[in-house]
Amino acid sequence: MLSQPTTEEINAYLAEDIGSGDVTAGIIPETTLATATVLSREKTVLCGRAWFDAIFHRLDSAITIEWLADEGQVVDKDTELCRLQGPARALLSGERTALNLLQTLSATATVARTYADAVAGTGCKVLDTRKTLPGLRMAQKYAVRCGGCFNHRIGLYDAVLIKENHIIAAGSIAQAIKTARNRYDLMVEVEVENMAEFKQAIAEKPDRIMLDNFSLEDMRAAVALNAGAVELEASGNIDLDCIRKVAETGVNYISIGALTKNIIAIDLSMRIKLDMSDD
Repeated sequence: MLSQPTTEEINAYLAEDIGSGDVTAGIIPETTLATATVLSREKTVLCGRAWFDAIFHRLDSAITIEWLADEGQVVDKDTELCRLQGPARALLSGERTALNLLQTLSATATVARTYADAVAGTGCKVLDTRKTLPGLRMAQKYAVRCGGCFNHRIGLYDAVLIKENHIIAAGSIAQAIKTARNRYDLMVEVEVENMAEFKQAIAEKPDRIMLDNFSLEDMRAAVALNAGAVELEASGNIDLDCIRKVAETGVNYISIGALTKNIIAIDLSMRIKLDMSDD
């Protein structure tokens, strides 16, 4: 999976903010150079350096960036993350887009690290979902991995996930799984909502069964009945207060939408100092 942005993505991010041109940066003489520093105003897992770099290098390849913290590193409040030098116009034009990406991906990685730490030692892996910010699917999926969690399917095309409405349309859990097996060479997962449905699903041996809103007692019963036959994934109303107990039931995975959808951007600031000596 990609761990850096595509040219098309960077162009789209910049077009959203700059449009036909940065009219305010245009008041700065074209030859003016500047230096800048980026600070984190809170503790975070740093993530998104490649996106940050790509924004500025797309605007002006002459910009140099010196990183003072590694990707995936936990940095404390008021830590200097990087230093930049280059044409002032490009630094000013790229500031907000670059910081937006860095603060959003760092926030995602930070949340992911919190969840990964919560299940440490259980053998259970925390997965993300498709509940990502529009236009940032691959970037947030990368940030989840950077924070120590794992990716579920990327979209509707790379794995089969049979849910309630699919089962109704197909006629039964068994028929839905059989059709998926015959049609695709992909992972097949089925979502079940109670033990009766779980027993129907396990008889067909899909690759994975999602236990949707199961009680802890039913999760333990499903794990015992399964006896390692297929992978089990818990989902639904699981947060940091209960995730450890869910992991200790013996399920293989726990999927958490909050990894990507409930994030609060990290507070970052960029200080620019203009070199006006040539004016």
